[in-house]
Order: sequence, then structure tokens, then C-alpha cells
Amino acid sequence: MLHRMLALLTMAVAGVGAMVFGPPAHAVQVGPVNDELGVVTIAKGAPITVGGMWVLSGADTALGTDSKRGAEIAFKNAGNKILGHPLKFTVEDDQCNAEGGLAAATKLASVPNIVAVLGSACSSVCTPAAPILWKQGISELGTACSAPSLTAADRKPAYDGFVRTIYSDIEQGAADAKYMSNVLKAKKIVTVHDGSPYAQQLTVVTANSFTKLGGQVLSQEAVAPTDVDMHPLLTRVATEKPDALYFPVFVAAAAQILRQAKETPGLEKTALIGGGSLMAPDMIKAAGAAVVGFRIAYPDVSPEAMGKTYPKFLEEYKKAYGEGPISGFHAQAYDAAELLIKAIDKVAKTEGGTTYIGRKALRDAIFATKFDGTSGPIACDAHGECGEFKPAVYEYTNADPATFAIGKNPKKIWP
Repeated sequence: MLHRMLALLTMAVAGVGAMVFGPPAHAVQVGPVNDELGVVTIAKGAPITVGGMWVLSGADTALGTDSKRGAEIAFKNAGNKILGHPLKFTVEDDQCNAEGGLAAATKLASVPNIVAVLGSACSSVCTPAAPILWKQGISELGTACSAPSLTAADRKPAYDGFVRTIYSDIEQGAADAKYMSNVLKAKKIVTVHDGSPYAQQLTVVTANSFTKLGGQVLSQEAVAPTDVDMHPLLTRVATEKPDALYFPVFVAAAAQILRQAKETPGLEKTALIGGGSLMAPDMIKAAGAAVVGFRIAYPDVSPEAMGKTYPKFLEEYKKAYGEGPISGFHAQAYDAAELLIKAIDKVAKTEGGTTYIGRKALRDAIFATKFDGTSGPIACDAHGECGEFKPAVYEYTNADPATFAIGKNPKKIWP
């Protein structure tokens, strides 16, 4: 499965090179708008369509549902209207993998007059999806896909339409290495990834950062997201005697590693550290009693670390859904939706009740818009990096899924 997923992703990215990106030979004039990439035309009374794609099924559902809710609250606060048009929010389940991302992006790219797309929560999706959308001139605003390659200075033109309100894992990896070295006093570590752009790139950044701090990376291992028996891997790792085992993978594989590591002789004193995809009630369900004491390196999502409007947002979230946030990137999704609304307001032109939105103009306005967001300051650099990063580490304290509450279970233990 891992090899098939990687092959599919490789083909998708390789195919980008065959696509033609950038403006057509002649700009398009529609109504009062002239735009290099085309014009979205919304008739009087017709809806403005915004797409969304997040993982809405499987073990990582909380990650996507939480993000979707954040965007929904932003649209609700806008009256579910943009420029007087009703807002139509069309969302696809991207399954947090390359195959699902290809399917979701293809579906959304075919929706008539779709203005832009919010999401995904997963780098495995954003990596193949962004080029598909941008080929049609559709901007994508990522909400939790943090792979460094997506906003790298040398990213390909196929990603020119991609921005994200989340940080880059270059920052997360450096912070994770610092925590293991300076706080845990780890001298030797082993990393494990699952082949996804998120986990693979993050473990590389963390390993390099840890080495620069004077530590030793004994090995860099890989599993498939669907692997069940982790004993051979863990038995081999135990012989290396690492101070920490770092595995920023997704819920299903992480739970198996965590459960079986507790049973593996030689790992009793090894610190077990997960990553940003594991802030969810489903992690507790999947790992059971083994989750107690498990630490996840994560951005700081405590109220004091977020934007000024975050406390108000939390109350709106609880009122709307009857529970507190079920993962950690809801505020970034809210900010992505707000960023899009502000950009549309800047560039759209209305004539005779019909609204016209230039695709290139919208993309440029998204990059240029700055504001104080719910997650913190939002300001995009030249490569689409718009969010701010503050590091933290959280620890699970209870094996009852009903006790899940960010800040309590898991609770922030660093800084």
C-alpha cells in the first residue's frame, strides 16, 4: 500500500511538469474585469461557490471535521453571504491520502464557477491537489498541510496558487529536535515516517536539526499507514537503545506503534513522541491505556497563544456543535475562510447585479491580504506561507475518550 501510494504521488507530481501553468497568451475580458487566468461570473441572486476538502472518514476524521467546522463558523459569521450572494460550500472527503486528494481536487475543479478551495488538513492531499486546481486557475488555501515543500522557495509554478494559514514543518521539526535535546536530554533518537509528505519531510527536518544540536540519529525507519504488526520494527529499534522514538504519523499506525512499544523489551525507558495529526479523541480510542503519558509535539493552541478573537471563537464552536474542538487546526481553517472572503471583497466587481471575480486578481489579493486572525497574525510571504508558529508539547493524561479536551487531555507540558 505504501509503495502504491508513493508511486501514485510520484506520478501526480511528475505529471505537473507536463502541465502548462501561468497566463494564457491573451488576457480574458468579461464584463468590467480583465484577467490573465479567467473570470468567475456570478449572476444576480446566484450563489458564490467555495470548495473544501478535508478527511471526513476513517481514523483521522477528527482532523478534517474540526477544520471544516472552523470554516463553517467563519462563513456563518459572514452571514453565509459574500457580496450579497448566498454562499454555497461544497466539501469533498479527501481521505487524507494522495488517491483521495486527486479525486477530491478533480471533482472540485469541475464544479462550474467555483471560486477557490479551502483545505486540506493533510500534506498527502495538498501535494497532488494544488497543481490540479491551479491548472484551472483555482487558488487553494491549505488549513493544516504543513509539508515544507508546499511553500518552499524553489516550489514549481504548479503551486503558485497555493497558500496556507498553517506553519511549515521546517519550524515544527526544529522545535521538536530542540525539545528532545534540551528538555528530554536525549542523545540518541530513532525516527519513523509513513511515506506521507508530512511525516517524511518532518522526520528529515527533525533529524537534521537534532544532529546540528549534537545528537545522534541512529536510524530513520518507515512503515505503511495500514501496517498492523509493528513488532519487527520495534524489536530492531530496541537493539539500538534510543533515548527517544519519534513517529509523527497518523492515528492508525501511531496507535499500533504506541501499543506495541509498551510491550517491547528494551524500550521501557525510551521516550515516545508523536506529531500533529494525533490530537484527537480517536487517538485515545485506538491506543487505549497505552496513550497515558504519550507526548505529541504540536503547535501551541492554548488560548493565550492564539489570536485575540480565539476565546469568542471557542464559545461559537461549542454552541454550534455541542462540544469543544476535536482537533487543533480549527482556527487556521477559520482564518483561511476569512482570508478568502477579504480577498474576494478586494477584487470583485459588480455590474447590474452580476459579480465578476478575476482568478489571477483573486490569487494576488489572497497573497497580499494581512489581518489579525483567530489563530494569530495572517500575512503571506512570496511563497504562500501565511501563518505563525509557536511550539508546544502535549501529553495524554487519561485513557477515556470522553475526557478528551485540548489543554486537559492532552495537557500542555512544554513550554
